[in-house]
Amino acid sequence: MRVFRADGFNCHAPDLLPSTSGLAKTSLDDYRQQVQEHWLAMDSPKVIVGASLGGLLALMNAEHANAMVLINPLPSAPWNSQIPARENYPEIIPWQSNASLAGTRRALFDCDETTCLYAFRHWRDESGAVMNEAMQGIEIAQLGCPLLVIASELDGDIPFSLTKKFAESLNASFIHLPETSHVGPLLGKNAAQCAFRTIDYLNSQFL
Repeated sequence: MRVFRADGFNCHAPDLLPSTSGLAKTSLDDYRQQVQEHWLAMDSPKVIVGASLGGLLALMNAEHANAMVLINPLPSAPWNSQIPARENYPEIIPWQSNASLAGTRRALFDCDETTCLYAFRHWRDESGAVMNEAMQGIEIAQLGCPLLVIASELDGDIPFSLTKKFAESLNASFIHLPETSHVGPLLGKNAAQCAFRTIDYLNSQFL
């Protein structure tokens, strides 16, 4: 965000919140509505940047976008069927409850120690209903705005080859990040450079 703000972008990064019924009862549509509410309150032109599950949520709000950037996105249907098979998630996924610093270091292998410690302290549990619905596949409408997809070659969650094919199906511009983890474009040692490349793309679309 510091890189974007330095280039004149007005940035917002709202947290997704559980529904009033609690985390276990939170649905994917609850998150979609939260993204939409934040989105509609912003000034135009509007660029939405979504990573992982956030990428799918961005696609679910595509009608409001002037441009979109997806980072290792959870793909929509029918591409979701190519995600490595996983059992159904429990009501609450204990990502924070079961977190360890060693496991965080393994997941964030391209991040420095300070970032790993920050991430370890900020993991949060997630709604199993949200992830199960996302994994089952969401249909999206055809996009009508410029789209950039950024893919990490060493993504352990969404295979690089799948993200590349998904990007091609959307006629998206594409950035390949070698030696990068799932969260590397956001938190890794080359995150700032990734932001600069994204800004170059956006400026090419709007200037």
